[in-house]
Amino acid sequence: MQAQDLPLAGILVLDFSQFLAGPSAALRLADLGARVIKIERSGVGDLCRQLTISNLTVGGESAVFQTINRNKESYSTNLKDPVDLEKVKSLIKEADIMIQNFRPGVMQKLGLDYPEVKKLNPNIVYGSVSGYGDEGPWKHKPGQDLLAQSMSGLVNLNGNADQPPMPFGLAVSDMITGAHLVQGLLAAMVKRGIRGEGSFVEVSLLESTLDFQFEVLSTYLNDGNQLPQRSSINNAHAYLGAPYGIYQSKDGFIALAMGSVVTLGQLIDCEALISYDNPDDWFDQRDTIKSILVSHLKSQTSQYWLDKLEPADYWCAEVFDWDKLSAHDGFKELAFTQTTERGSDHQFHTTRCPINIDGQRLYSAKPSPLLGEHNDAIETEFFK
Repeated sequence: MQAQDLPLAGILVLDFSQFLAGPSAALRLADLGARVIKIERSGVGDLCRQLTISNLTVGGESAVFQTINRNKESYSTNLKDPVDLEKVKSLIKEADIMIQNFRPGVMQKLGLDYPEVKKLNPNIVYGSVSGYGDEGPWKHKPGQDLLAQSMSGLVNLNGNADQPPMPFGLAVSDMITGAHLVQGLLAAMVKRGIRGEGSFVEVSLLESTLDFQFEVLSTYLNDGNQLPQRSSINNAHAYLGAPYGIYQSKDGFIALAMGSVVTLGQLIDCEALISYDNPDDWFDQRDTIKSILVSHLKSQTSQYWLDKLEPADYWCAEVFDWDKLSAHDGFKELAFTQTTERGSDHQFHTTRCPINIDGQRLYSAKPSPLLGEHNDAIETEFFK
């Protein structure tokens, strides 16, 4: 799909945010066709430029930064310098969307909070990301993913009953918050198109992580405030009964989702399961049932069990690592990876946008920008 045909073609986004939540939202807008200009601090830039995971850099730059900030431009500036600040305000007057995730009060001191920006551009859609909201006792607490996961109660859903609270193995709070921000920004853009009005869109890591748990948190609120009880064996969902979980086979692991324990016993020739004909027992006695499965499923390979379960439409899957996943025809069919390029000597392999538009997948070879890479071009275009 050509850039001019993308849904957000012609939309200008100013991304003042750093790290993951805000930049991931700006990335999704860029993938959908918006022009995204990162506003970065001169000489330093987005602090994510210095953040690495597994100490990985590609072409001398943080792989994390390149992942979250591809398909953008960079304009470096000193917001505390009156001349630079006026230039940024000129950009704001031209923008459709603005995103920031500074701690509460920072943008107000700079004169770039929503009330002041609205005076410059009444139609702007202003997105703000915080850790825990701009009011209350936590407003100055660092908005960091692990902290948000921990405070939200999410970590009490993972792992087996005898294990301590366990966080997700990736920055789920950041990514969910970024997705929520995109939803709010696009809804506000629809409102602007209908009513001609801008909007102030706020999200926080804590609220987004709470919403991520809406199903189980609602259960808690309507079940006498009973805390979740994780299964002691192969826990995968604290509120679901057997067989839900991941089990070791003779040569790997297999995942079993919701389904009749009796039917499962019949399909895998496990007589001990067939007697559990009361569905209430599948939760109340889930650890006993899971213990039977643990012993039984080790006797054959994953493919052996899949061949018995899949023809009967019993919900199951082999557990892949990334090596096995990437070699599978199903993954190849998705064509889910792409390469960004900065000259012939800098290639970065990453994922594409997961959204298809009009039957077409969205790719972009535009790499993450060098700090201030587009200053001259932007100044020529906007500050003539």
